[in-house]
Amino acid sequence: MAEFVADCPRCGAIRSTHDVHSSVTTGVEYRWKYYAELACICRTCHKMSIQRVSRISSSDEHYKYFGGVGSKNSVVSYGGSLNDIVRFENNITLKDRAGRSVPEHLPPSIEQVIKEGNVALANRCYNAAAAMYRLALDLATKMQLPPEGDPNAKIRRSLGFRIDWLLKEGILPKDLEHLASCVREDANDGAHEGNLAQADAEDLHDFCYELMRRLYTEPKRLELAEERRKLRRS
Repeated sequence: MAEFVADCPRCGAIRSTHDVHSSVTTGVEYRWKYYAELACICRTCHKMSIQRVSRISSSDEHYKYFGGVGSKNSVVSYGGSLNDIVRFENNITLKDRAGRSVPEHLPPSIEQVIKEGNVALANRCYNAAAAMYRLALDLATKMQLPPEGDPNAKIRRSLGFRIDWLLKEGILPKDLEHLASCVREDANDGAHEGNLAQADAEDLHDFCYELMRRLYTEPKRLELAEERRKLRRS
């Protein structure tokens, strides 16, 4: 039976030996760095965990132990310790449950915040999700303000007043106005009262997703399409 030495997420044993009962190849990067998930049983606590690993080198010698994406039990067919051919990446937990997608072409800081919100929402941490979506909205709407002059300091400080001003000025799409009025209330409740329900967090997600798509994804897609058109005509 294949063996893998790693910290146990169930009992906390450091560098415990695990018996690996099965494996599946789940992805690949750079044409050589394969990822796999291992079904492991810790020899210390005898409990199971699923550990995500990656191929340790591009050596042709070990290529056969990964197969293509979706290959089952290729990794466990290796005769020695799996630490010879893979390195530990992370344990599979609830955070890996299928989550919401993130709009394309976002600023990295906003993309990361929305991803954290999506993880919180998937794990039913509705107030935490609301805080992350609120932060993403705060960052994005601040970027839409003129550098000086109107609006006043109160509008610049408050997300709710800022959204109202941006809608009034036509900087944000008018058709999001009704949804915006709902999520402003939800965001404030989540930030100050800690009493959001699933529906409230879902509303915030939907508004955040649609706003980011309008502000960043659609303009960038149009820009890229125009660049492709120019290349075809040149």
